[in-house]
Amino acid sequence: MLIPQIAGHFRQVYFGGNWTASCLKDQLSDISREEAVTAIPGLTNTILALTYHIHYYVVTIRGVLRGGPLDAHDKFSFDHPAIETEEQWQLFLLDVWKTAEELADLMEPLPDEKLDENFTDEKYGNYYRNLSGLIEHTHYHLGQIVVMKKMIRSDK
Repeated sequence: MLIPQIAGHFRQVYFGGNWTASCLKDQLSDISREEAVTAIPGLTNTILALTYHIHYYVVTIRGVLRGGPLDAHDKFSFDHPAIETEEQWQLFLLDVWKTAEELADLMEPLPDEKLDENFTDEKYGNYYRNLSGLIEHTHYHLGQIVVMKKMIRSDK
């Protein structure tokens, strides 16, 4: 029963309980819109851009698990909408949390045999690669967000 463990790891990187003791929701919960859009000299992305980038792939994989096609293009994965107000930032975060829960809910009933199947096409690897890769990807960018948050707050 590997799928429930994968879904659990996915939930943990978003909502807590993982062995790194850091999760996306905790790290983003006290970040303001102003901090989210702050550009740090020498870095390419903002916290908003990284959050959107993580979310982009969650939306994509959710779509596949809902029975849709794989519809993602790396070149668009940082093209976040303009977030002009604190309310827009908070609404975006609510969508991030909702989408993550939906994806975990879609993962859980999958049979373990699905892990060996191609993820829509052989060139994308199997389900295991994509689901575990999504968790790794989130942890990677979560680490960047944590460092950026510290950098932004050290300048105040």
